Amino acid sequence: MLIGRLDSRIVNCNTSLQKAREQMTDLRKVDINLIVVLDAILAEKNLTRAGDVVGMTQPSVSGALARLRQQFDDPLLVRAGRGFELTPKARELQPLVDEAMGEISRIYDLSPTFDASSSTRTFLISASDYLLSQLTGPLLRLLEQAAPLISIEFDALPADTNVTPNDLLRRDVIISGTGRGVPGKRQSLFSDRFVCIVDEGNERLTGGKLSITDLQEMRHVRSFFGDAVQTHVDDMLSAAGIAPRIAMSVQGFLPVPHTVSGTQFVGFVPERLSTQSAATLGLVIAETELQGGTLIEAAHWHPSKNGDPAIKWLVKMLRDASEVVEFGDGGLDLGEG
Repeated sequence: MLIGRLDSRIVNCNTSLQKAREQMTDLRKVDINLIVVLDAILAEKNLTRAGDVVGMTQPSVSGALARLRQQFDDPLLVRAGRGFELTPKARELQPLVDEAMGEISRIYDLSPTFDASSSTRTFLISASDYLLSQLTGPLLRLLEQAAPLISIEFDALPADTNVTPNDLLRRDVIISGTGRGVPGKRQSLFSDRFVCIVDEGNERLTGGKLSITDLQEMRHVRSFFGDAVQTHVDDMLSAAGIAPRIAMSVQGFLPVPHTVSGTQFVGFVPERLSTQSAATLGLVIAETELQGGTLIEAAHWHPSKNGDPAIKWLVKMLRDASEVVEFGDGGLDLGEG
């Protein structure tokens, strides 16, 4: 009986290995341009959005998908309700496509030298609304002096999911709080702490303080970054045994002070944001018994780009801009380093 089970496991293992070899062989037959399109289709599960990612029209992506379906003898993407979902074959291909995209990036994106003063490169950076509100100004002022021909495009953090290696491949840098499970290489930028904000006329506020009972019973304005994303504030409240009563969910941190102002709601935001908005919105920072809640923002990039001197330079510029956020811009060295 035991020998029979072992034989069965060996057969299953050999079958899995053979299947993986066949998939890798299939992938090697595919045109590199099709691999890029396949990567976008697997990530976006939508032909229009996949086209936006790779710079192709929807009909062109549809044509590429037809070739991929023929190559793999599988539909890859099928309709499910109002949307689409990946077939089991497509899901099996995802890790192999991730690996292939990493190799493509290493081969084509890596330049041996980088001269910031003459480069016309455009970098793509994803970050939260709060990070952009603090870092964009200092960063652009630094670039204007050190690299006047370089452009920066900003977009929001990937929505409704945690950051994946695919997300890192499509961007030069993603800036996100540490502890969120973002893969790849990283460099810490600056820190902040979360504070509790309420309207200055909030009836629960006593001597500038809110109790745990207050926080349990009050209605909260929650910063939302996706169904699968647990924030530092979520962790902080959970650690205190608080299941917040959600009055409203808003995208990011910037809307929270505006939503709390003039209400009996409570919210949590990074301290810099609270001090910048408190006076104009009539808010106060309430003392609480909550522990923790430190936000450390970090730049993340795909390991395949680790040797790219342009990425190294960009990360240094982000560090320099972060020093302005932390300490002001007095005496900052603008050299390329």
